[in-house]
Formats: sequence, C-alpha cells, structure tokens
Amino acid sequence: MFLGSPRLRPAVCQSVASPAPMCPLPRPRACLEPCHLPRGPALSPQSPPYLPARQALPFNREPSSSDPYVKFKLEGKQFYKSKVVYKNLNPRWNETFSHPLRDREHLVEVRVYDKNRTSDDFMGSSTIDLKNLELYRNYEMELPLVDPKSKEDDMGVIIVDVCLMFRDATIKRSPRWPQKKNKNQAVQAQRSQEVPKSQSRNRKWTGVLAITLVGGQDLPQTGVGDIYVRFRLGEQKYKSTNLCIQANPQWREQFDFNQFEDTQEPLQVEVFSKRGRKGEESWGMIEVNLSRLPLNEQQLHTNVLNPGKGQLVFLLTLKPCWGVSISDMEAAPLEKPEERESIEERFSLKNSHKCVGEVGFLQVKVVRAKDLASSDLNGKSNPFCVVEVGNGRLQTHTLYKTLNPEWNKALTFPIKDIHDVMEITVLDESGDNFLGKVAVPLLTVKNGQQICLFLKKEDLEKTHKGTITLEIDVIFNKVRAGLKTFQPKETKLTEETPKFNKKVLAQNIYRVRRISTAVLYTLRYIKSCFQWESVQRSLIAFLIFLVTVWNWELFMLPLFLLVLISWNYFQLGTGKTASNQDLVNMSTADEDEDDEKDAARKGLIDKIHMVQEVVLVVQNVLEEIGNIGERVKNIFNWSVPFVSCLACLVLFVATSLLYFIPLRYLVLIWGVNKFTKRLRSPYTIDNNEILDFLKRVPSDVQKVQYSSVQAPAGSQPRKKK
Repeated sequence: MFLGSPRLRPAVCQSVASPAPMCPLPRPRACLEPCHLPRGPALSPQSPPYLPARQALPFNREPSSSDPYVKFKLEGKQFYKSKVVYKNLNPRWNETFSHPLRDREHLVEVRVYDKNRTSDDFMGSSTIDLKNLELYRNYEMELPLVDPKSKEDDMGVIIVDVCLMFRDATIKRSPRWPQKKNKNQAVQAQRSQEVPKSQSRNRKWTGVLAITLVGGQDLPQTGVGDIYVRFRLGEQKYKSTNLCIQANPQWREQFDFNQFEDTQEPLQVEVFSKRGRKGEESWGMIEVNLSRLPLNEQQLHTNVLNPGKGQLVFLLTLKPCWGVSISDMEAAPLEKPEERESIEERFSLKNSHKCVGEVGFLQVKVVRAKDLASSDLNGKSNPFCVVEVGNGRLQTHTLYKTLNPEWNKALTFPIKDIHDVMEITVLDESGDNFLGKVAVPLLTVKNGQQICLFLKKEDLEKTHKGTITLEIDVIFNKVRAGLKTFQPKETKLTEETPKFNKKVLAQNIYRVRRISTAVLYTLRYIKSCFQWESVQRSLIAFLIFLVTVWNWELFMLPLFLLVLISWNYFQLGTGKTASNQDLVNMSTADEDEDDEKDAARKGLIDKIHMVQEVVLVVQNVLEEIGNIGERVKNIFNWSVPFVSCLACLVLFVATSLLYFIPLRYLVLIWGVNKFTKRLRSPYTIDNNEILDFLKRVPSDVQKVQYSSVQAPAGSQPRKKK
C-alpha cells in the first residue's frame, strides 16, 4: 500500500505523495523501492494473492501537535504498523510492504492514531474491500476516515495505492493464516499436503554445491549501516555475517548446499543493506541456473546488482556425493560383507591420500521407540524419526496411532567432520509436534552395539517421556579426520537468530566467573611461593625456577603442555575429573517473554531496545570467553580422547621442531606463508588453525547436552516432583 494525497479540512494535516507501481515479490518481505510492475499471466488460481502496501496518511484534530502513524489490520489482527512522523502537519511515510492473503474475501482495516506518551489517540479508520479488485492492477483509493464517537463529520481522507498479485507457489504459507475448513476437507488437505512435505524432507541428495562468498565490488557507501548476503536453494537458506557498508566488503565465507537430482531450482542470491531494526533494503537478486554447472569445476561468478549498487563475487563448485541411503535394517550397506569391506578399504590408513574431503561413513539403525508422549486426543501419536548430521537430514516413515513404534530402518550419511554431533528427533506427523530428542557425538559411538537412550527435551538438558533404541556404526579415516580438525567448521544452515535470555546471560557470567576464579587461584598460589608461606613449597619452587631459567629453551613450552596433558591422563584413573553437575543444577527457570505488548508499553520497549542489544552482545561475548576457557580445560582433561591425542601429537611435533630448528627459521616460514597465501590462492578462506581446533572441543554446556542416558528395556525416566 502507498498513502498518497489526502483531502483534509483546514484543521487537518495534509500530505502529498506521488503514486508508484509495485513489483510482484517472490517471497513475503517488505519492498522498499517501487519498481515497474510487469504484465504477465497469473499463476495458478490456487496460489494466495499478495497485498503490497505503499504508504499511509493519518490525520489529527490538533494540528499543532500531531504525531501520526497508521495500523493495518486483517481479521482483527495487526499485520503492519507505519513509522511515526513527529510534529508534522504534512506527514509522509513512503513505506511499501506486502502481506499474504488466504483469499480475497477480506476487508483490510486502516486505523490512524496520534502518538502520545501515555496512550495514543484514535483519529479515525477506514476499510479496503479486496474482493472486487483485479489482479496485477494498481488502484489509487481515497479512503474517508470515520470515527463513530466523534461529532465531526469530516475526519479527512487517506490515499492509498493497492495492487493484488499471486505469490510464488514455492513460498511457505504464513502460520498466522490457517485454512478454515470443515473436518473432512481438513483431513483430505492434510493428507494431500503431508505426502509432498514428507517426501521433500526425506529426499536423498546426490551432490553437494560448495559456495564461497568472496566479497563485493563498487558497492555504494550510503551512510551508516550493515550489509549482508542471503543464499537460498529450495528450503536451504544461508545468511552471511553483517559487515559495515563499504565499497569493497570481503566476507570470505564457505558453506555447502545439498543438491537433489529431482529438482531443478535455481540458486537465489540477494544482497541486503540494513539500517536500524526495520530499515532493510534489497540491492539486487541473482538467480544461477545449476543445471549447466559442470562437476568438480570451480566457477567464478561476478554478477551485477541493481543499477548503481555494484557487483557481487562468489565461487560455485558442484561435487558428487555418495553414501546417502534409506533402507530396511536387513538391507543395510554394512550388513553385506562385500560392501562393508569396500567401505573399510575406502577409509583405511593406506588410502589416506585419496579423496581427502571424505572423512568417513555413518550408518544409523533406528530400531524402535517406547512409551512416547501422546499428541492426539485419542491418546496416541503418529511418530516418525528425523536424523540430522551436520546439514544432512533423513527421516523414517510414519507409523500411525501408536506410542511404541518400530521403524527398523537404516539411514546412512557421509561424514564430513568426525566432530559432528548426530541429533535424533522424534516428531508427530500432525503438526510436527515434538516427542523427544537425543544427541550422540560421533566420537563416542561404539560400533555394532544396540543402545537404548532416554529421550530429552528440545534444549537437551532434561529427560522427556519415552526411550529410543539405536544401533550406530562409524567408519572413518583418522588422518583425514585429524586434518579436518584444523580447518573451518561447517556452518549450520538453519541457525536461529540469538535472542536475549536472562538465564543464558546468568549462565555465561557464572562460567566466566569460574574460569577467572581458577586463574586467580593459580596466581595466588604462585604469589604464596614468593612469600614463603610454606617453606617446603617455596624451596621447591625456587629450585625449579633456577634450573628452568638457566636451561630454558623455547621447545620446553610445548613440552611442558605435553607433560601436563599426560599427567591429567594418568589422573583419570584416580577419579579426579571435572564435574559439570553445577551447570545442571543451575536454575532452569524459563524467561517469561511476551511479544504481544499493548500500546501503552510499546514506547518503553522501544526505549530499552538499544540496551537489550548491548546486553545481547555482552551475553554472546561472555559465552565465547566461557567456551574458549572450558574447551582448553577439556583438552587437558581428556574429555574427548581423540582431540587430546591429536593435541599431544601436535605438541610433540612442535617440541621437536623448536628443538632442532632455530626459531627465526620457523617465524620466517610462517611469515612467508602468510604474506604469499593470498597471492597463491586469491579466493582462499582465511582461518585460524588454533581456533578451528578449539571449536571441535565441547564446552561444559555441550558436554551436558551431548551426554546420553542409557535406559534398560522397559524403563521410564523418573519425573521430578
């Protein structure tokens, strides 16, 4: 909608806005710049139309102090609110937005308010009837405002520009617009929609599209704000990090999309600039046809954005993928001796130099679940099981009206990173209601053993009702897995935007406090040696200081760390291991969040929003500090033996190099490599091997989440009173 020139009485504000045609949007988002509307055939009549809004014009009875804004409502629910124009008798919004409609039998209510500190004054309302509007045609409407409680006959008018269009059929329906159908129609529609939905989730990918986002060229430097890029391939989405608006931003990010053989959807790439909370603008969208992309050949794409918006540079590589399958347990790949031998040969140590990107092979047998929670009114559920490893996702079939399903399915995945955590989630088919979840790190798997685990809640901290029985096999190459440990970790495509949570903030403060307490205790212990609080301790420390300083060589630093890791390994047998029970016992009271605030409280929320953003940044920084400290501790505690062994190997190699090779040569080699890295490979991804290695080590919170509670057959978790 676009609010144009209103017709007002002398005591009412007046505004002029030139109408501009709207463009059909490929997805439900706000369009900030009007563009030409192409005339073309409408899509399928089953697709819901879109209502793009352009601008709104409110009016006030007190011209000297008018702070107008407009609300748009549909079926009693607000779906858009304009900005407030303060102290202006001629407000001008120039706002454009779109909204999905279930059908055209709707009346859009337009309500105008005057912003006040305590409560907002109602200034009149009007309606827009959509059933008589033609598709793909702009209507400039003059809407008279009416207030039944007011004695004034002329409240002014609002001029809007409305255009109805069909939306893209591939876009998901908005959850706030449920279909109103009778029971039989609802069941038939649910069955018809569940089949393609289940098939889309259960598809097996045959290739991997590797994308490297390099950067931008000649982008406009328009004020202060952020810029980021969104990638979309079907249901897979990725959002890059936010960078400050600059002429040549450099992202240097790499991620993978799964490529399915039965779909020919193009890759959509869109550049956005963001200013403030809602000021988002699209700088151009690019579609790449992947059907013409050759295998195992890197292609450089330099695409032009909207006029005056510069160019975007990214790399695409399509790679074949193997090892993805869904079968019965009897027909599982590792059940056949010849296939097992072939897979073990593929990942043997002697073949470490071949196919370095393939780390291993995972086979999961989802046997059964027992005593699940009921989600239907009849006390039953329609459960299915979803297995996720990295960005790969497969699921079993659905069993109807049962709380003790037996799937007996075998799912196989290629392993890209041995440090991945496999997540098994049990859902109900009707609405995908959550029934339980477990997480199993691949490094903790014992091949061929059938295990029964208690299901947990979504946060993986408390037990849930029911158990699940699995049988897991992991075959991997240790050399490739070790090399992958020092490379950037794969980015999850479905990461959610972090939100402020006082529970998480308190937990992160507690974790940082524990680390700082340990450091302070160590410093206090060293200080006590200088003050001779204990003669024996100070004497031993003094002798060690003299011997160490007199014979100090640089290779002794990694040697000392190696000795410390080895000492902690031998201490494991004595039971002196770190406990994470204090994290489990922390208060798990959920934060009471309510997004639907009344008009009187919205002003206060807007004022403290900046404070919340600062607190959110502090929360995330504290979490990163806590993660690094706990991960370093867990390396020395042998929480993950594979990682600790790898650290021992690296420290041994570092000790040997520092002992036999002068330090200046090592620094020279390191500096030459860093200076020439970009010259040798212009589009390489910068990384820090030490940080990449630390990201593979679980923190104390992750150790609690990934800890699986094995349950004997027929047992139930004890419920807390």
